Amino acid sequence: MSHSAVMSNFPALRIGELIARVPIVQGGMGVGISLSRLASAVANEGGVGVISAAMIGAAEPDIGSNPLEANIRALKREIHKAKETIKDGLLGVNVMMALTNFADMVRTSVEEKVDIIFAGAGLPMDLPKYLVDGAKTKLVPIVSSARATTIIIKRWLSNFNYLPDAIVVEGPKAGGHLGFKPEQIDAPEHQLQVIVPEVIAAVRPFELESGRKIPVIAGGGIYTGEDIAEFLEMGAAGVQMGTRFVATDECDADIAFKQAYIDSCKDDITIIQSPVGLPGRAIRDDFLRQVEEGKKHPINCPFHCLITCDPENSPYCIAAALVQAMKGRLNNGFAFCGSNAWRVNAIVPVRELMRSLKEGFEKAVGKFKPA
Repeated sequence: MSHSAVMSNFPALRIGELIARVPIVQGGMGVGISLSRLASAVANEGGVGVISAAMIGAAEPDIGSNPLEANIRALKREIHKAKETIKDGLLGVNVMMALTNFADMVRTSVEEKVDIIFAGAGLPMDLPKYLVDGAKTKLVPIVSSARATTIIIKRWLSNFNYLPDAIVVEGPKAGGHLGFKPEQIDAPEHQLQVIVPEVIAAVRPFELESGRKIPVIAGGGIYTGEDIAEFLEMGAAGVQMGTRFVATDECDADIAFKQAYIDSCKDDITIIQSPVGLPGRAIRDDFLRQVEEGKKHPINCPFHCLITCDPENSPYCIAAALVQAMKGRLNNGFAFCGSNAWRVNAIVPVRELMRSLKEGFEKAVGKFKPA
């Protein structure tokens, strides 16, 4: 069987004129978890590979003295490396609104002609202003509600006459920073199965008026091929998955970071209050236990990477903790994860993961369609 035939039963994800033959967006994971190696592997399997721009220059020798240029240089290098190895598929960059260098990361991504920019951790109200004449980069906001979707679309239309090229709706089971208040995380009305249809309904009037499709991509807690079938049959055009791609050979994190997922049990998955000012989901380890006990202390901020961070009152530097975790030094940091990280039991190649998702999808197709 040809490689293209292996994925033939997945419906394609269309974002404007771009086509991913597998409707899976690999979630952008920082710091340094999804870089060029993982993104290109996912793209070569037909999905959308995504580089995370968050503190992407962490390994640059001048990151402390010259963070602006260090991060731009690193992002350019990762984009170039990915493009050199992508034979088929799409490349995206995830840029958090909370980054102090948000504008530079977006401009660099547009200059380097990435296929898609995903922007979340805040409402990216002015994202279209960074497009230059002739730019073909697609703009995809990440939202957590139908209300946020409508606000962004109306603002983009009135200020830039631009519709989002797609929408990622991220539910409260996602990993990393969450767009929900702590009390909303387990509330039934905020679960992904509820908010995806609401977002699809919210974009519908704009689709009808413009004659253009705005694909909705569901993310947060999606783990199996059966999960993918559930959301596609609900009307989503694709899914975003992060946690599953951590435990792959090609993930850019250290092996110890991946092993933390494998070694975790359900009770280890916890919600933390990040120095960024948002709740986040992570694997509880000794570092986080010490934070809970008040044993960590603020340090001089070396990076100034997040707008909402208050170094004077933060118990630790989240950028430093995530850099240490990415390098496998989990005694000095912690691993962000999705709600299903405890289910991970092996590290596999991206190709094998995609194949198993496709098989699970095929078995489940039709299961969720209303009678």
